[in-house]
Amino acid sequence: MQTSSDRHEYPAHWEADVVLRDGGTARVRPITVDDAERLVSFYEQVSDESKYYRFFAPYPRLSAKDVHRFTHHDFVDRVGLAATVGGEFIATVRYDRIGPDGTPASSPADEAEVAFLVQDAHQGRGIASALLEHIAAVARERGIRRFAAEVLPANSKMIKVFTDAGYTQKRSFEDGVVRLEFGLEPTDRSLAVQQAREQRAEARSVQRLLAPGSVAVIGAGRVPGGVGRSLLDNIRDAGFTGRLYAVNKALPPERGELDGAAGVPAHRSVRDIDGPVDLAVVAVPADDVPEAVAECGEHGVQGIVVVSAGYAEAGPEGRERQRALVRQARSYGMRIIGPNAFGVINTSPDVRLNASLAPRMPRPGRIGLFAQSGAIGIALLSRLHRRGGGVTGVTGVSTFVSSGNRADVSGNDVMQYWYDDPDTDVALMYLESIGNPRKFTRLARRTAAVKPLVVVQGARHGSGPRGHAVRATRLPHATVSALLRQAGVIRVDTITELVDAGLLLARQPLPSGPRVAILGNSESLGLLTYDACLAEGLRPHRPLDLTTGASAADFHAALSRALADDTCDAVVVTAIPALGEPPTDDAALAGALRSAAAATPSKPVLVVHVELGGLAEALSAAAGTAPQPAPAAPARPQESAAHPTPSEDAHPAVAPARLAPQDPATGPVPPAPVGLPEDAHLIPAYPAAERAVRALAHSVAYAQWRRDAADPGKVPAYEDIDERSAAALIDAQLTRGESLTLGTEETRALLGAYGIHVHRALPAPTADDAVEAARTLGRPVALKVTAPHLRHRADLGGVRLDLADEEQLRRAYAELTDQLGTPEELRPVVQRMAPRGVDTIVRAVIDPAAGAALSFGLAGAPSQLLGDMAHRLIPVTDREAASLVRSIRTAPLLFGWRGSAPVDTPALEELLLRVSRLVDDHPEVVAVGLEPVVVATHGVSVLSASVRLAPPPVRDDLGPRTLPAY
Repeated sequence: MQTSSDRHEYPAHWEADVVLRDGGTARVRPITVDDAERLVSFYEQVSDESKYYRFFAPYPRLSAKDVHRFTHHDFVDRVGLAATVGGEFIATVRYDRIGPDGTPASSPADEAEVAFLVQDAHQGRGIASALLEHIAAVARERGIRRFAAEVLPANSKMIKVFTDAGYTQKRSFEDGVVRLEFGLEPTDRSLAVQQAREQRAEARSVQRLLAPGSVAVIGAGRVPGGVGRSLLDNIRDAGFTGRLYAVNKALPPERGELDGAAGVPAHRSVRDIDGPVDLAVVAVPADDVPEAVAECGEHGVQGIVVVSAGYAEAGPEGRERQRALVRQARSYGMRIIGPNAFGVINTSPDVRLNASLAPRMPRPGRIGLFAQSGAIGIALLSRLHRRGGGVTGVTGVSTFVSSGNRADVSGNDVMQYWYDDPDTDVALMYLESIGNPRKFTRLARRTAAVKPLVVVQGARHGSGPRGHAVRATRLPHATVSALLRQAGVIRVDTITELVDAGLLLARQPLPSGPRVAILGNSESLGLLTYDACLAEGLRPHRPLDLTTGASAADFHAALSRALADDTCDAVVVTAIPALGEPPTDDAALAGALRSAAAATPSKPVLVVHVELGGLAEALSAAAGTAPQPAPAAPARPQESAAHPTPSEDAHPAVAPARLAPQDPATGPVPPAPVGLPEDAHLIPAYPAAERAVRALAHSVAYAQWRRDAADPGKVPAYEDIDERSAAALIDAQLTRGESLTLGTEETRALLGAYGIHVHRALPAPTADDAVEAARTLGRPVALKVTAPHLRHRADLGGVRLDLADEEQLRRAYAELTDQLGTPEELRPVVQRMAPRGVDTIVRAVIDPAAGAALSFGLAGAPSQLLGDMAHRLIPVTDREAASLVRSIRTAPLLFGWRGSAPVDTPALEELLLRVSRLVDDHPEVVAVGLEPVVVATHGVSVLSASVRLAPPPVRDDLGPRTLPAY
């Protein structure tokens, strides 16, 4: 297939897998001379009407000349691409370069005619739209800037493909033909269209895996026990609403069922199943998986979950086996979860799928879970189960995906599904690697704008698991975390934090600000909560102590007053066992809290409780104001009707109380409003103040991000920026090599084109040269050494400041050379003194995996020793530049700390915006360093700068839609 062409070698980098509108996949690749039979077979399956639309006349078959023309390409002026499934063509597209007169031409002609043909059985799957993206990218690579297409007016589908693509276009009508012309440079609209199509396709591909109408378990044992049989039993026992089949090639031909699996048809092969199979769960040895996948592909299975191990996690041989598995599955249009996966769960009552190794089905809820690790997936499900309001309580799970080695379906795909999934309100993710950080950040920003996304990342201080094939990032983990937070991701450090934050966000409103009221029956617990709030950057009110004798009505009244207070944004209720006579009933206290919270549903309420085992259970009880009997439900043998024993992780989210709270003195507490959904006004309960407050702090920060994201600011357009001069300088420099660091004068010239002025520094190899430099620059001056081991190390004595005359300068020169080394070693320079101020650092870097990032901090110990740097994704808006300056811990030094004069932060923000523009406009600028930048009371002074150039990294987020090739 990969045969050399007439003029150019086969462009293998044009090959790609794409997800189509219906969630299936197809392979896009160049058409070669070896494809003659495939092309003829494809054309024979196209209807006469489609052939007429393509050739504007009846065209029943291709001639030998046609076949030769459509399979022989030079991959420059004539290019053909095919979409294939199972190795066979399902659609083609080609372009032919033309000149101004419309006749065939070669470069430098920059226009081409484009034409499509899609097999009728595959029309409506979005194949033509995907092919247009890929052929446009190929054309741009070959110097073509415009496409022209002639379409019959009746061919409305193809006209729509072109008009909906988002390119700038011109339309005309002549001789009964619609002629469309459009430029190929991506526009904001074309990128938006492409990303919207990507979201719909990838979401649909995950939906096909999570909501199948039929499931086959391949490798289900004939008797109970074993992985495959456990998966089958779990699916059956969960009450899967579709058709379920068992597949085991060792079954005798006459066997129709497995032992102990009455009602589940059993077959020796997927091919023997009479009817469609949407999802196959594969649990056979790795050596037998290719045969199973082939059978699935031939039967038309839509997707597979591979539980089998022995792939990339097992070493190089396993990694090659994993790559082959992905290629094989995609060749049939199937997507894979796994291999080495724990499985998938969908609690929707319309599906009820537990295709996982979890022995019990989570109760339906609003939390989506994704885990790359099976062990962490088990831990997540277990902790949510023990928290009561999670897996077995009211706040349950919508969907769960454990991706294993993440060879195909990844967290990005699941995020696409959750984005508009009406059953998911909060997304929790455990990630050990991020295969495409650029895309993850883009999707996270969009998802976080509509629902919380909480992420804990494993393998933070080393390489990811061996099973994950991902591109490495050069950015430190702290930088990546900061960039994720900028995208709206709620970053947490532990699984416990993940669950704590998820339960709060699942059923409590977002706070309007950081002001927190604290009330309860323990002064000490209230003070602990107060301290925790301060430590998390919240603004707590002084705790209100209700004393240990407080009744349920006292809690109700105090909580009602706190929620009604306009200076309060959230309330933390602390509770210890009551000592009153009679002691407050747990159910009564739960009902009192819920009743008060329901009356003011716009503010979040959290409970911190100590050794109140019954309170957590009462807070997660069923709705109602009177005692209710526990509903009878069938249980599997390993389950018990008893509640788990409370422990540090054994406290559920709070839900309606069973009992109407009653106080002997004041009478009954008003019940919660009626007509609310069963899971409304859930109040999460935590066993420690620190955990509750940390979850609240995450909610406060996320709420602020949502408000800021509604008005992200703008990227200013500075009239003095000279993009053309900068581009010419960059092009001239890159002719010298693939990657280089600019010299001093070239750096000053490039930065100057963007309005960034670097103070001139003159070399001083001798004392006389230093004196002459000072005379040229004007006094007072600074004398600095620039040797790499002493650069930016004023603490080692390599800088002398405020040298006002020749005598001082010569004396300083002699001291430096006497104490630190020869002039050849020190490389001294002379620079005119800048106004005094605060020394800062500005850096920008383009990371191949994470993208372009802008960093800021104070020079010296704060950044070098304490790592006090802040980061933002480029391009940076004016609002983001302002927040960047204020987000470092040492920011008070810029704003008049301890009576010092505030510095010119607007000028600093403008500098940050100009650096951002430079890197965004010219991706060849892969690194910029400004150190130090002295921020004075008026203006900024850049005293030293460095710029590194290189060919721009490949931007896979701007190209056509493709699936990762691991």
